[in-house]
Amino acid sequence: MTRRLTLPLIAAAGLALSACASLAPYGPQMGPGGQGYAEQRIESNRYRVTYNGVGAPGPVADYALLRAAELTLAQGYDWFEVTQRGTDGRPDSAGGVRPSVGVGYGSSYGSGRYGSYRSSGVGVGLGLNFSGPSATSTTLEVVMGSGATPDRPTAYDASGVRDSLGWRGA
Repeated sequence: MTRRLTLPLIAAAGLALSACASLAPYGPQMGPGGQGYAEQRIESNRYRVTYNGVGAPGPVADYALLRAAELTLAQGYDWFEVTQRGTDGRPDSAGGVRPSVGVGYGSSYGSGRYGSYRSSGVGVGLGLNFSGPSATSTTLEVVMGSGATPDRPTAYDASGVRDSLGWRGA
C-alpha cells in the first residue's frame, strides 16, 4: 500500500514545485534579474527591447513584440521592423516532470572457497526529473517608421500587434 502512494505523492510535489515559478504579468522590469520589459534608445527611431521572463520562450517573445509595438505607438510611429532578434533559454524551459529510463548489464567473475563462479544480470531503472520553469529572455532591435508597413516578414503594424497580443494582461 505504501508503494502505491509514493509515486503519486512524488508527482504531486513536483507539480507543486514547478508551479512556484511562472511568467509574471506583463509589465516593466522592476529590478536586476526581475521579470518584465526594458528598452534602450539607440537612435531617434531605433530601440533595443528586452523581455525577461520564466518559462516557455513563446510567451516571452510575444511580450517583447508587444512592448515594441507599444513603444512604437508612444513615439508617434505606425510600424516597426525587427532588425535583430535574440532568445536566451531552452526550448523546454517551461519545466515539468520528465521521466527517464535506464537499462544496464553487468557481469563478474571470481573464485571462492568452493571454486570459480560467473555472475551476470540486467537492471532497469526509472527516474523522474522535477524541474521547474527556467529563465528565458527575448531581445529585439527595432527600427520604427511612419506610413504604410513595409511588405517584409520582419516588419509589423504596431496597432495590429498591440491589438493581437495586448489581451494577455497589458
